[in-house]
Order: sequence, then structure tokens, then C-alpha cells
Amino acid sequence: MEIEYRGANCVVIKDKKILLVIDPTNNVSVKEVKNPEAVILVTGRNFAPKADDLQGFIIDMPGEYERNDVSVHGIPVRSHIGADEQAKSSTMYAIEIGNIRIAVIGHTVAPLSDDDLESLGIVDIVIIPVGGGGYTLDASDAATIVRQLSPKVVIPTHYADSHIKYEVPQESVDTFVKELAGAHEKMPAFKVKNLPETPTIYELTRTT
Repeated sequence: MEIEYRGANCVVIKDKKILLVIDPTNNVSVKEVKNPEAVILVTGRNFAPKADDLQGFIIDMPGEYERNDVSVHGIPVRSHIGADEQAKSSTMYAIEIGNIRIAVIGHTVAPLSDDDLESLGIVDIVIIPVGGGGYTLDASDAATIVRQLSPKVVIPTHYADSHIKYEVPQESVDTFVKELAGAHEKMPAFKVKNLPETPTIYELTRTT
């Protein structure tokens, strides 16, 4: 399995069994959305791509899904930019591919509730936005959620990038790295072979 970062909150997860595309919003270029075999996960209505750009299978709401022996559990959560504090209009996902469990947090609020944590279960990899600006989780809140989940691998998304146009300015990924204060590596893509013994932040190079 390989995880690539495409900018904003978009990551692509490739495996022999499945092709997952998460939040392919209109400010990033993701050729995989044209693949009819792709499974496209959307964490919130504000981040949904144009329907006419997509050819894969779209999951944009809570529920239990299975595709090619890969399970996806969509969990309703409060949106970070939602006005109604009771409404759960965003979705985070727990994905099981083989013996690896991945949590895709999306644009929610911190801390996660006990019910949220129970729904996610024990996770190996967390993919989480960190840029803040009132738009998504900032470094401090993202670190809070990561500490709640205690994964081996953390992949930050949605942070400042001169090549990505955001609606509001985003903090640097370095702010999150300093906040979490753990091991940190930079690489083009994360290849899931053996998980690190020490919890590690993997800062992935944005690709197109």
C-alpha cells in the first residue's frame, strides 16, 4: 500500500485491492478521479468536488461500506466551520486494508468524543488536516486528536503551500511538527510495509 499527498486535504491510497481518493477538491489536481475503479471519500459538503469530474464510486456520508475486501466506516462528526454545534454534518472515516487501519479525520473539531474514539477503534495511521485559520483543525487541536488516537504514523494535510489556493491562510506544517514534538520524516510517498516502532510524522511531498 502507498499513500500520496496531492495538496489541500487530498490523499490517494493505492493498494492491489483498491484505489482510494480522499477529498479531491477543486483546488488540487487528481487524475485518479477519472478512474472508474476509484473509491472517492468526501469528508464534508464544502470539500466535495464537482460531480461531473468524477467517474468512481463516491462515499460522502456516514455508513458501512465494503469494496474488494476493503472496509470503510463513515462516522458522523461536527464540522469545524458549522454554525450548529449539535449538527454532525461532516464525516470521518476508518478504513481497513488488510491488517492496517487508517483514520481519516477531516475537518472536524477537537477533542474527539468517547463515541468517536470507539467508532474509530485502534488505528495505525492517522491522516489529519493541521492548517487552522478557523477553517480546519490547527496544530494544537490536530495534536490533541493524534494524542487521543496514539497511531504509529501521522500524515498531516491542509497546510500552507504556495502552490495551493486556500480560502483562508493556513499555518505551516512545521507548526504542527513542533506542537506534536515527535519523530519527523520527509518523503515523496509513504509505503506501508513495516510500521515504525516510534510514532512518526511523515510529511509527504505534494504530487500531481
